[in-house]
Amino acid sequence: MTVVPHTLHLTARYPHEHLIVVTVVGNIDLQTAPALRTRTAEIMRQEPCHVVLDLAQVGFCDSSGLSALIGIWHAARAAGGSLGLADVPDRLLRMLAVTGIDSFLTVHTTAADAITAITASRPAPLKS
Repeated sequence: MTVVPHTLHLTARYPHEHLIVVTVVGNIDLQTAPALRTRTAEIMRQEPCHVVLDLAQVGFCDSSGLSALIGIWHAARAAGGSLGLADVPDRLLRMLAVTGIDSFLTVHTTAADAITAITASRPAPLKS
């Protein structure tokens, strides 16, 4: 039997004003998805911004994780910001495509690509 750890570590950095990159380490599942959603919402409440989730170190994501990503996307848009995903593992990319979520969640090859795209094309959030 495989033992799946239910820990999720988040590290946030602000490479530009109104832009935060959150590096996610661990599995996004039924046990950890609420923490991802809650912590990201707390960050956005402190300063409305554009959010990039760097998912390179995510080993697994289930439907609860997909739901959390959709919730974060809604919260970012409601705050006048956006959500981008970076370094998305292949398995998660396939899940995003199969479910159609990739039609509204922007996926970038790397966090650096996401930062460049967001700073070049998006104004700062309107709400404060």
